[in-house]
Amino acid sequence: MRKRKTSAWRSAAAVCALLLTAAGCGSGGDDGKGGHAPDTLGKGEGEVNIIAWAGYAEDGSNDPEVDWVHPFEKKTGCQVHTKTAGTSDEMVSLMKTGQYDTVSASGDATLRLIASGDAAPVNTKLVPHYKDIFPALKQQPFNSRDGRMYGIPHGRGANLLMYRTDKVRPAPDSWRAVFDDAARYDGHVTAYDSPIYIADAALYLMRAEPSLGIKNPYALDRKQLDAAVALLKKQHKAVGEYWSDYQKEITAFKGGDSVIGTTWQVIANLTRDEKAPVKAVLPKEGATGWSDTWMVSSKADHPNCAYKWLDWIVSPKVNAQVAEYFGEAPSNRKACAETSDPDHCAVFHADDEKYFRRVHFWTTPIKQCLDGRKNTDCTDYAQWTRAWTEVKG
Repeated sequence: MRKRKTSAWRSAAAVCALLLTAAGCGSGGDDGKGGHAPDTLGKGEGEVNIIAWAGYAEDGSNDPEVDWVHPFEKKTGCQVHTKTAGTSDEMVSLMKTGQYDTVSASGDATLRLIASGDAAPVNTKLVPHYKDIFPALKQQPFNSRDGRMYGIPHGRGANLLMYRTDKVRPAPDSWRAVFDDAARYDGHVTAYDSPIYIADAALYLMRAEPSLGIKNPYALDRKQLDAAVALLKKQHKAVGEYWSDYQKEITAFKGGDSVIGTTWQVIANLTRDEKAPVKAVLPKEGATGWSDTWMVSSKADHPNCAYKWLDWIVSPKVNAQVAEYFGEAPSNRKACAETSDPDHCAVFHADDEKYFRRVHFWTTPIKQCLDGRKNTDCTDYAQWTRAWTEVKG
C-alpha cells in the first residue's frame, strides 16, 4: 500500500489567477483554450510522459509482483516515463510546463487544468474501455464541461468518519462528533490537512444550519465560507493533528493520539490490520470524496501514446490491479470480476450507486457558483487557501 496524495497548496497566487478566469474561458468545445480532441489516432510515438499519484503507474520497482507498466510498454511500444507527484498543486504546476502528456488529476485540480487551458477535451470514442466506466462517473462537474469529457474516470472513494470504538461512545453517526462536539475529544481529533477540507465543514452545515442556504459544499458565497471557517476554527482547538500521510494517521489511531476524525476506507482497513479497535462510517449527512481523472495535456507531444495509456489504465484487469494496490473503488464496472480479492468491490462500494449518491466528490471551488446561482459570486480556490491558513493559525 502506498502514500496517497498530500496537500501543501503552495501556489495560491497562481491558482487565483487561473480560477478568476474560469467563468470567462473558452466554451470547452474544440474552440476553447484547452485545444482539440483528436478525431483519430495514429501510430504511437514510442513514449509517453505521465504525472501520477504514487501507486497509479507501478512498474515493479516497489514490488516485483505489482507491475502494469511493462506489459503496457510491451503491448504498445510506448515507453512510460513517470513523474510521481505529491500534491494537486504540484500536478497543476507540472502540467503548465507542457512537458507531460497525461495526469491522474483529482477533482481539486481538474477545473484548474480546464480553466487554464492545460487540459484538452478527450474523444471518448478513442478510448474503447470508456463504455464500461460506471455511468455515474461520466459527465460530472469535476471532469466535464459543456457536455465534453475532459478525461477518463479512474476510481473513487469517500472521506469517512473513523473512531476508536473503545474511546468514542456512543458510536457516532454524524459529523457533529468532530465539529460541534469536538471538545469532547479535546486534543484527539484529527482532520485532513487541505483547504478542500473546508467542504467537509460546509457539508455538515448544510443540515446543521439550513438557514445558511448551502446547496453544494464547493459553492460557498462569502457568508457561507465565513460560517464554515468559524466552525473549523472552533474545531481547531480540539485537533491534535492534521494528517496528509495515511501512515501517520494509522500510527496516531493505533497509539490513541487520535480517537476520531476523517479517513479513507483503505486507511480504516489498514488500521484494523494493525489491531487498533476502529470503525469507519459514512455519516448521515453524507460525505465528501474523491474521484481521479486521467486528463490529456493540450500541449501533449505524445497524444497517441497518451490515449493508449488512458485505455490501458481503465481496462478491466489493470483497473482492478490499480484499485486493489491503491485502495479504492475501480471505475470500470468489469474490473470487479478481475480483483484478486473477491470482496474488494463490496468493501469499497464499487457498484453501490446508492452509497455514492451520498458522496460529494472534490470539485475545485470557482467564482462562478457551482450550485447554479447566477447573481452571486462564490469564493474561489485562492480564497479557500487563505481561509485554511487562517484556520490553522
